[in-house]
Amino acid sequence: VQLQASGGGLVQAGDSLRLSCAASGRTFGTYDMGWFRQAPGKEREFVAAINWNSGSTYYANSVKGRFTISRDNAKNTVYLQMNSLKPEDTAVYYCAARRDGASPFPRSYDHWGQGTQVTVSS
Repeated sequence: VQLQASGGGLVQAGDSLRLSCAASGRTFGTYDMGWFRQAPGKEREFVAAINWNSGSTYYANSVKGRFTISRDNAKNTVYLQMNSLKPEDTAVYYCAARRDGASPFPRSYDHWGQGTQVTVSS
């Protein structure tokens, strides 16, 4: 599966953004999907993930209550709705796909999108 992330931009603190990750391939619906982010000088960190079959969602504590991950299998797309953005949310955001369950560990994902920049000004 190939992934293409989009929707990033420059916003002010408190604003919202919705990231999209479009996937190619007929088997998208059987992949567990995750969003990760990486700020300059920092390691890539888990943001959110969603199971393909149960639809169960998982979030990093830092975004819980502000971000929502969802998927539309008919459109081969996973979304990350980001509300109440903070300057510390500034990073390049990546979507990723794997099988055998959603995971917070970047190294467990097999497929990655190219990343989309999110910048939140104070």
